[in-house]
Amino acid sequence: MTDVEIPSEQWAQVVERSGGPVVYKKIPVRKPGPDEVLINVKYSGVCHTDLHAMKGDWPLATKLPLVGGHEGAGVVVARGELVRDVEVGEHAGIKWLNGSCLACAFCMQADEPLCPHALLSGYTVDGSFQQYAVAKAAHVAHIPPECALDAVAPVLCAGITVYKGLKESGARAGQHVAVVGAGGGLGSMAVQYARAMGLRVIGIDGGEDKGKSCKSLGAEAYVDFKISADVVADVKAATDDGLGPHAALMTAMSDKPFQQATGYIRSRGTIVCIGMPTGAELRAPVFDTVVRMVTIKGSYVGNRQDTQEALDFFRRGLVTVPYETVGLSELQNVYQLMEERKIVGRYVVDTSK
Repeated sequence: MTDVEIPSEQWAQVVERSGGPVVYKKIPVRKPGPDEVLINVKYSGVCHTDLHAMKGDWPLATKLPLVGGHEGAGVVVARGELVRDVEVGEHAGIKWLNGSCLACAFCMQADEPLCPHALLSGYTVDGSFQQYAVAKAAHVAHIPPECALDAVAPVLCAGITVYKGLKESGARAGQHVAVVGAGGGLGSMAVQYARAMGLRVIGIDGGEDKGKSCKSLGAEAYVDFKISADVVADVKAATDDGLGPHAALMTAMSDKPFQQATGYIRSRGTIVCIGMPTGAELRAPVFDTVVRMVTIKGSYVGNRQDTQEALDFFRRGLVTVPYETVGLSELQNVYQLMEERKIVGRYVVDTSK
């Protein structure tokens, strides 16, 4: 299959029971199936979804034991006999969407993330918090060789997801978009993608540090919900005509910001829900939503084309990832910082440590 020497065991972070913690231990290295590739994961971004998976927060059951992670960047070291378009030695990424059937009504229309038979990395199948991970060849991300694997890892979920959300918003160059949770892992990338797409960004988050980060990444305005007396009024005031942003990208981890968005979005504006706070609900006044023709929609991860487009923004230097690298063995500490909401940007784990 390949001349690359592949070990029989590897280090991994394993969720052995719902609620955690993760256990740093050695596990076997899997061999790829006929339509799969084996990737030597060098780095993996840590997403809030990984914390939800460990804690069992969502109504979708995880596999147990589980290796989490879905922002894995590495090198292909083996491939199945049916794989033709992924080469051994190629840089490749493991995304949230590990595989899909490619034949259902959704897959046939490039909506493969909606496939009822989708395989989800770090959730329904083992993901990238291990040194060697398997993924369906049709769905791996083709990472340009000039891209540093540690820096590009967060693009494989955070970047793709917010880029897709901005496309779904319908906002056009020159229009205002509010990015809610702008100082976090998703939000910090959304600010950059929006700016690269010609949009004018209003960052919304809490704290001076996050405000500085948002401004440095390209936000024209920043609304700090911790000190604002009226978030709705302040967001509207940040637009040239005072009517509010044309779109709002919701990456927040609590439900109150979702309700606020219905107050400041302009007429005919679009609220795009991306973040999935545990147990949160979205409420909007029906009369106001109708007479102002407001659109509220969800946006899931991107398809294969969205993936390559999002990576190309990174390749061209239009998007960078604010991140800090720690060893894979420190993953539980990263989860603790997540729960305490102390992370600005993204953490990336080095699987060699």
